[in-house]
Amino acid sequence: MFSLRRSPATGTPAVDPPERIKIPQEIWVLIAAAFVIAIGFGLVAPVLPQFAQSFDLPPIVARLDLGVTASAIIVSAFAFTRLVFAPAGGKLVERLGERPVYVSGLLIVALSTGACAFAADYWQLLIFRGLGGIGSTMFTVSAMGLIVRLAPPGLRGRVSGTYASAFLLGSIFGPLIGGLLVVFGLRVPFLVYAGALIIAAAVVFIKLRDSALRDKAANAAPLPVLTVREALGDSAYRAALASGFANGWSSFGVRMALVPLFVVAVLGEGPEMAGVALTFFAAGTALALTFSGRLADQWGRKPMVLTGLVVNGLAMATLGFTTDLVMFLAVSVVAGLGAGLLNPAQQAVIADVIGNQRSGGKVLAAFQMSADTGAIIGPIIAGLLVDALSFGWAFALTGAIAFAAFLVWLGARETLPERTA
Repeated sequence: MFSLRRSPATGTPAVDPPERIKIPQEIWVLIAAAFVIAIGFGLVAPVLPQFAQSFDLPPIVARLDLGVTASAIIVSAFAFTRLVFAPAGGKLVERLGERPVYVSGLLIVALSTGACAFAADYWQLLIFRGLGGIGSTMFTVSAMGLIVRLAPPGLRGRVSGTYASAFLLGSIFGPLIGGLLVVFGLRVPFLVYAGALIIAAAVVFIKLRDSALRDKAANAAPLPVLTVREALGDSAYRAALASGFANGWSSFGVRMALVPLFVVAVLGEGPEMAGVALTFFAAGTALALTFSGRLADQWGRKPMVLTGLVVNGLAMATLGFTTDLVMFLAVSVVAGLGAGLLNPAQQAVIADVIGNQRSGGKVLAAFQMSADTGAIIGPIIAGLLVDALSFGWAFALTGAIAFAAFLVWLGARETLPERTA
């Protein structure tokens, strides 16, 4: 957790404490871009399920009365294409370099999101939203690769926490703005989101154009590329796949698909309150991120992951049984706290496994695929449970998935370099 430098007087190694190690400038650029991206993503999150239900549903879906499931499929389509394209995204990063893949991915999502605003029916919305997942995979894997390569080992938790904080701050403001934009129509947030992504792409392209970053051709890793098979031999990586799946199911799947519908259908609130509910969840996560990254660098990755899974799982299981808005918002904050405790440590584990001197695009893509798989399956199964039973069953299952990941992590190793040594 310390960096070594040579003393000017003696030439012997001297130790810099972690607080004196600076986060590289390139990572700050990515952090700024993440904030812009998150605001745009938050704009459409509260309106996407309602926008899907504004179209005439496919006949078979209408006959079976699966309206909630149909909305959940729209939410899952984005994650589905991310999952399918993830292996190709990892290859692109290894061949072309992180920066061009990152910018290209942002532009693809911008185009697909803008197209969603002009969707004429349910099927067009499904296709346009799904295509955005291709670009999302590109910029997500690229950003993770840059963070792994540039973050000092003793600051990986802090860097992951800072990056996630920027994304969460954007997620806090995004749903609020999206809820306000609803008064202008359900299509407006998609246009604003597309514009935000173009701005983010421009920021990264301009700020990193003359930086010290080198593309793949000039930046061959000193060590061989880490393969997925090698990574799977590490108990920490296997556990990270399990917690990534649980986090995708909960935070990116069920939360986005069911929370807005629960607020409207069960609590009887207006669409604008759906955005407020998502904001409270994001606020809880942002609060945890102010300290969870540093604790992951000090106490270890494993304790933070285990604590995050317990807190998030219990809160998500409780959400479906809340009976008023105040209680629902309070539990949402707790669920967000759990996610904020989990994510920086979990991402630091992946960086520890790969290391600064190795390329691991496919390993990163596989980790992303675990989260995307949860984000795909979660809303669909939860939507079926809502249509067949109740919201309570859907949220309870989400808590059970987090507990299963907790059990996997109990047998995993600690990866914090200082503790490993």
